[in-house]
Amino acid sequence: MNPDKQDKNAYTGKASGRQCWESPSNIALVKYWGKYPGQIPMNPSLSFVLKESVIRICIDYDIKPEYSFKLTGFELNGQQNEGFARRIESFLTGIQTHFLFLKHARLKITSESTFPHSAGIASSAAAFSALALCLCSIEAKQLGTNTKNREFLQKASFVSRLGSGSACRSLYDGMVLWGESEFIHESSDEYAVRLDNERVHSDFYTLRDAILIIDDGTKPVSSSEGHALMHQHPFREVRKQQAHGNLKKLLLALSGGNKKLFCEIVENEALSLHSLMMSSNPGYLLMKPNTIHAIDVIRRFRVSTNIPLCFTLDAGPNIHLIHFEEDRQAVRELVQNELKDFCKEGKWIDDSMGNGPKQF
Repeated sequence: MNPDKQDKNAYTGKASGRQCWESPSNIALVKYWGKYPGQIPMNPSLSFVLKESVIRICIDYDIKPEYSFKLTGFELNGQQNEGFARRIESFLTGIQTHFLFLKHARLKITSESTFPHSAGIASSAAAFSALALCLCSIEAKQLGTNTKNREFLQKASFVSRLGSGSACRSLYDGMVLWGESEFIHESSDEYAVRLDNERVHSDFYTLRDAILIIDDGTKPVSSSEGHALMHQHPFREVRKQQAHGNLKKLLLALSGGNKKLFCEIVENEALSLHSLMMSSNPGYLLMKPNTIHAIDVIRRFRVSTNIPLCFTLDAGPNIHLIHFEEDRQAVRELVQNELKDFCKEGKWIDDSMGNGPKQF
């Protein structure tokens, strides 16, 4: 199914205005790594969105029949960012078949982020999901359609995927699946779907994420470059099988409230992701020495306290310490007393499962 439905007669007039959305980063529990043309994932992935780690984007638009598309400006946190501006412009040019008004639009985009950009905390996911929501809102205003229905979010998920694959998972609250899976019949490679509440034990809606900023610098190898290396990876097919198997086990853990199994799968996925990077050709390492030290402390703490907490990592050195609300104080003390010293300038983010994007 393609969620992209348009009325080709809706873009004949002039229009101007502003649309603004805030969209969250998401943290993958089952990792997406490797893709086919058209941003189609090699394997399904499962994540949840965060509450504090967000990007806010506003688009000022002016549409006239005599205009040709032009991005007149792009700012990130009050500064010009030429590298990301080029990526945004390429994205907007490539999706004009999905938004016909773009062919006659001049856009100025401003954005601000609450967390480090390009450090492995899914900044692109937050950015492209917010951008897609703004575009869908401009279209909805043109068409006079509802921005609070299933089709609106589904198209935003579909479009955001074309800019950054994991962005399609930032459109919903709760647990979100992207990629076709035999275990979730409504799943799709083209957009993400939210898991129904009956598939997720209530305990997992209290998840928290203490993000340890081990290094806030730009990654030496981008996620796009890493995905490309999976095409010739010797473990590609085995990885696909592993991801489907881990998804099945994680879905069982979520529905049954099995925190121990949940932690086992989450950590296995994190280490598998980084082992794929290290065994690529060329291989590369994104973890830092302090990443390893912190993981060792986390594991020793879990053994000594029997508290169900676990770590995961995106494509970067920073650790997401996943835990439950009932253990928040114990985890805060662990961070303050033992883990903070491994963080750059002691920086960490006390985050939790969020409620998804919001318009402002």
